[in-house]
Amino acid sequence: MKKHTGRNPTGCSRRDFVAVSAVAAAGLAAASHAIRANAPEGLAASGGSKTVTFPGPRHSAITRWPRYGPAEKQRLHELIDSNQFYEELPRFEQDWKAYHNVPFVKSHCNGTSVLTSMFFALDLPPGSEIMVPSYTFFATILPMRFFQYVPIFIDIDPRTACFDLEHAAKELTSRTRAMVPMHSWGLPCDMDRINQFGKDHGLIVCEDAAHAHGASLQGKKMGAWGEIAIFSLQMSKPLPAIEGGVGMYQRREYYERAAAFGHYEDPPKFSADSPYRQYVGTGFGQKYRMHPFAAALAREQLKGLDARNDLVRRQVRQLNDRLTQLPGLTEPFCRPDVQRVYYDRNMLFLDEAKAGFSRASLLRAVGAEGVRASSGDYPEQHKYRIYSEGKWWHHAPKVPQVLKGCAQVNRSCIYLPLFYEEVPELIEQYAKAFEKVWAHRTQVAKL
Repeated sequence: MKKHTGRNPTGCSRRDFVAVSAVAAAGLAAASHAIRANAPEGLAASGGSKTVTFPGPRHSAITRWPRYGPAEKQRLHELIDSNQFYEELPRFEQDWKAYHNVPFVKSHCNGTSVLTSMFFALDLPPGSEIMVPSYTFFATILPMRFFQYVPIFIDIDPRTACFDLEHAAKELTSRTRAMVPMHSWGLPCDMDRINQFGKDHGLIVCEDAAHAHGASLQGKKMGAWGEIAIFSLQMSKPLPAIEGGVGMYQRREYYERAAAFGHYEDPPKFSADSPYRQYVGTGFGQKYRMHPFAAALAREQLKGLDARNDLVRRQVRQLNDRLTQLPGLTEPFCRPDVQRVYYDRNMLFLDEAKAGFSRASLLRAVGAEGVRASSGDYPEQHKYRIYSEGKWWHHAPKVPQVLKGCAQVNRSCIYLPLFYEEVPELIEQYAKAFEKVWAHRTQVAKL
């Protein structure tokens, strides 16, 4: 038997081994301390400090919308004192026409009334099909039924949440007459490609620009691409008049027919050769006139529209350029020749597999840090009951079971607020909150 020498297999004595082990343990402890010192603080959801310490009332004030100031208040007082209310409407229409460089503009009481007038203006045969995104507000579709049109539900591109032209090509039939792409959340659709598709297939292209005030593609404003375009001026929109809407028309016949539908006072203004001049005194039975106070608000808001859009866009870029470096977090794709705007919120997409945690866990984690984040499904019209009940339709629409792009966007989106003032401190805190959450991804997955 080999005699025990008191040395371990390394050749060190037991005393040496204990000493070396003590030094090693001390080194490991020091290294662990250094890692903890350099790592982000623990999650607020697990007892750590909140990252967003920006004062709550100030936080709310910066995200507040709409925003009116002395100019709007003064203009409303001037209008009241003048007692010349309805003269504000043609003034607003002229301003809008000049801003967008289009030949015909008509103001309306809201965006829904503009859409209804647009469908009337198309004057299509009963049973005509019109392609519309399912991912939209009901007013983009439901007024069709009053004119015996048939909606064809088109999916959205999950990279952009905008009209999916490839899906539209698959749904095209001999009965398709028009299409109404919507610029979701202020991001322009590919109107150059959509217009070419419309030209190739003899389709009337109309724009739902209710989210896209001031946005452009190749330097051309949204609303100026289609034969007809609509805008909403509801209070959440980039240009808010509390309520209101605007129709834009490239051709006189569309303009006069739409105007006569909801503005009985307009036929006397048409030229003598207009087929709609004969409806003096009645129009076509609707009254969609914009309130003069809304026109006054809209005129003042239009003056600062580009500056406000630029401010919001800069703030979003400062934040998103940081956030989109995090695995699994992206923003809607934007072409380099597009100048987008932001309507109501800053939308991001979360790939749960790449991030390593669920959207619900993310929202709990960043919410605890003080970030005002949310999720929520934007309407998918094909899911609503009214489209599947034949009694509401002269020609029942074909209702798809699933539209994959709509489902993916609603499943993966998260919303952050827009900041309407320069707030670099708050943007930095939002970015750090997300970065902290990603640094604790394993823990977040368990929330």
